[in-house]
Amino acid sequence: MLEQLVQLDTELFLYLNNLGTTTWDAFWMFYTTKFYWIPFYAVLLYLIFKQQSLKFFAVTIIIIVLMVTFTDQVTNLFKHGFERFRPCHQEGVKDVMRIVKEGCGGRFGYFSGHASNSMAVAVFAGLLLRHKYKNLIFFLLFWSALMGYSRIYIGVHYPLDVLSGFIFGSLSGFMFYKISQFIKHKYELY
Repeated sequence: MLEQLVQLDTELFLYLNNLGTTTWDAFWMFYTTKFYWIPFYAVLLYLIFKQQSLKFFAVTIIIIVLMVTFTDQVTNLFKHGFERFRPCHQEGVKDVMRIVKEGCGGRFGYFSGHASNSMAVAVFAGLLLRHKYKNLIFFLLFWSALMGYSRIYIGVHYPLDVLSGFIFGSLSGFMFYKISQFIKHKYELY
């Protein structure tokens, strides 16, 4: 059963990865690079700042830092615990795939840190801002989905790596949102 799942995952990866063209490579490399998203994160923080008290905003910043740290560290535990090779390091796969990113990262890729972090941010910010910006969560989920796809496109993660990252990121974002609301109500930081 597990072998069949891994085989299907590999086949789906090769299909999706080989859909790419040199025309789109630069776009997806740009999209997948975390540094370029700093202005986007700044806008999200500004929107959060606008609707929170200064005290709760400070607490929210701390919670976001803790959430991203938690998500990163658990992702690394899984990568080194499962030791599933990234496609670009996998014998039999790396020879038939498109490698867009030169130097494709560490050897292991289960599960995707980009997928888990982006989904955690999407769920956390979407829930926090849902009362004022009702459709923002859909935009954030779409943004995160594209982030996950970018990892397949450039050849550094299998679809199952991305899907698992999304699931973990969703749970992480929801958990840290609940923690933020507990603190907000417990200490009356309105």
